[in-house]
Amino acid sequence: MATRYWIVSLPVQSPGATANSLWARLQDSISRHSFDTPLYRFNVPDLRVGTLDSLLALSDDLVKSNVFVEGVSHKIRRQIEELERAGGVESGTLTVDGVPVDTYLTRFVWDEGKYPTMSPLKETVGSIQSQVAKIEDDMKVRAAEYNNVRSQLSAINRKQSGSLAVRDLSNLVKPEDMVTSDHLVTLLAIVPKYSQKDWLSSYESLDTFVVPRSSKKLYEDNEYALYTVTLFAKVVDNFKVHAREKGFQVRDFEYSPEAQESRKEELEKLQQDQEAMRASLLQWCYASYSEVFSSWMHFCAVRVFVESILRYGLPPSFLSAVLAPSAKGEKKVRSILEELCGNVHSIYWKSEDDTGVAGLGGETEAHPYVSFTINFV
Repeated sequence: MATRYWIVSLPVQSPGATANSLWARLQDSISRHSFDTPLYRFNVPDLRVGTLDSLLALSDDLVKSNVFVEGVSHKIRRQIEELERAGGVESGTLTVDGVPVDTYLTRFVWDEGKYPTMSPLKETVGSIQSQVAKIEDDMKVRAAEYNNVRSQLSAINRKQSGSLAVRDLSNLVKPEDMVTSDHLVTLLAIVPKYSQKDWLSSYESLDTFVVPRSSKKLYEDNEYALYTVTLFAKVVDNFKVHAREKGFQVRDFEYSPEAQESRKEELEKLQQDQEAMRASLLQWCYASYSEVFSSWMHFCAVRVFVESILRYGLPPSFLSAVLAPSAKGEKKVRSILEELCGNVHSIYWKSEDDTGVAGLGGETEAHPYVSFTINFV
C-alpha cells in the first residue's frame, strides 16, 4: 500500500477528444515510460457548478477545509495506533466500509445518497465540514474520559512502584510486622540505602522510650530501605523530629487490611474500566476513521472539480486520475502529465527551482494541470 498519492486532472482539449480517449493515452504513456507507477481513474461526478464568483470564493475555503479534514483523519489514525499498542494488539488494516483505505481511494465512487450532486457545492462542503467537526469533538470527549482513567491508574502504579519515599507501603507490610497496644506503636522509617548502619546503631538512642532491638528491615530499593521501629506512643512526635535531624524519614502509616483490600479492588476496577474504555474507544475510532476518510475523499473530489473548472473553464471537460509514483519516478511522471496536458505555456506554471508555487486555491501545486498530494500518514 502506498501512503502518498497524487490526485490530478488533465484538460480534454483536442478536437474530438474525450475523457476516455485521454485516459487511454495516459495509460499508454505511463505503461511505456513509468510502468512501476500505479495509475487509477478518479471518478468525479458532474457536480453543480453555480457561478464563477461562487467557485472562486469556495476555492479559497477548500484548502483550509482540506487541512482540517485531513488533520482529523490523521488524529484518529494516531489514536488507533496508540490504542492498539496499549492493548498489545497488532495494527490492523484501516478500512472504509470494509474496504482498505487505499482501495477506497483508487476505486472511489461518489455517494449520491449522502451528498446529492445537485446540491450547491458550498452546501456539500459545509455538510462535510460539520460532520467531521462533530466527530472531532466527540473524539476529544471520549479520549479525555479514557485518558482520565489512564492517569488514575498511572498515579496508583507510581505509588506502588516508585521510591520508598513516596510509594504506597501497604503491600510491603504484613500484620506481624506491626505492634499496636495501649502504649506501644510501630513506625515505618525510610532510611537512605547507604545510611543503614547509622540507623541500626542510632535508632534506639533517638528517644528514651524506644524498644531495644525492635527495628527490622522489610524492603530495600535502589535508594532507600524500609525499617520498622517500635516505641511508646507518647514519644512518637519527638522520635520523628530526632529521626528527621539524622536524615531518616518516618512515614505516616496505619495498617488496615480493609483499606488494603479496598485499594486492591479499586485498582482491579480501574484496570477493567481502562480496558473496556480502550476497546470501546478503539471500535469507535475504527468506525469514525472510516467516516472521516470517506468524507475526505469526497472533499478531494470537490477540489478536483472546482480547481479544474477554474483552470480549464466551462463546460467541465477534464480527466481526473490517482497516481502513486515512486520518489525516483516523480520527475518522469510529471513530464508525462505535462505532455498530455498539451499546454504550450506550461513553462510559466513552474517555479524557478521546479518545486512548485502556490496556484489556484492557494495550495494546488504549480503545474499546467490540477495536482495535489494526499498523505495517508
